[in-house]
Amino acid sequence: MSRLPSLREEEGIDFVIVNGENSAGGRGITPKIAIDLLRAGAAVITTGDHVWDQRDIVDYFGTEPRLLRPINYPATAAGAGSVVLETAKGKVGVLNAQGRTFMNPPLDDPFSAVDTEVQKLRDEGVRVMLVDFHAEATSEKIAFGRSLDGKVSAVFGTHTHVQTADERIFPGGTAYLTDAGMCGPDDSVLGREVDSVLWRFRHGMPTRFPIAKGAVRLCGAIVDVDVESGRAVALKRVSELAPEGGIEDEIEGKSA
Repeated sequence: MSRLPSLREEEGIDFVIVNGENSAGGRGITPKIAIDLLRAGAAVITTGDHVWDQRDIVDYFGTEPRLLRPINYPATAAGAGSVVLETAKGKVGVLNAQGRTFMNPPLDDPFSAVDTEVQKLRDEGVRVMLVDFHAEATSEKIAFGRSLDGKVSAVFGTHTHVQTADERIFPGGTAYLTDAGMCGPDDSVLGREVDSVLWRFRHGMPTRFPIAKGAVRLCGAIVDVDVESGRAVALKRVSELAPEGGIEDEIEGKSA
């Protein structure tokens, strides 16, 4: 989190999206963490299958439209799955969806839900649209990205914690990355202490998975978008160790 302001300045970033669903010690997000992320420079916070892990976040959704839950939840669920923000360079739409393969809870079809919302936003004059697709299966993520080629500016996958190296811009002008990667302790197993995870794999017995300590790795992607057409013109992965401090220096849930 502390790296975000300087990264924005160095890279000339206009708009930041953060997936914050594991920021509360690996289990959901709290209102305080959401506020801190927004103050640090995030324009929108997306989530995923752990969105409801912290009880106090449910009511907070009604007060903060920049915090999203997957759009393919039932309409009766708290919050919304998309938001449009006015920026100095025009409207920017952000959508959040969750996959269904190997994922719980089972949700409605993300393909049709996002198609409907994208068309609605296009009818309202939104050309720049960014999608966080929170899903497990690589095939589902790639298919989802392909289905939106030419319809949105970028599709970034989240959930599996490990950054993939398949960044590309599809023929229709949509930037794509199967998984943006994790912001968290570098010396870990998906953010958890190595020894505890090894013990579980070796013995098959339940155990706690404490958040690992030490240096933090920031992962993500930077996309350049032509604001008139909404097409991506450049895409770069980001993976770097935080220059100072460690996971113990971060807020509440010890998450970067």
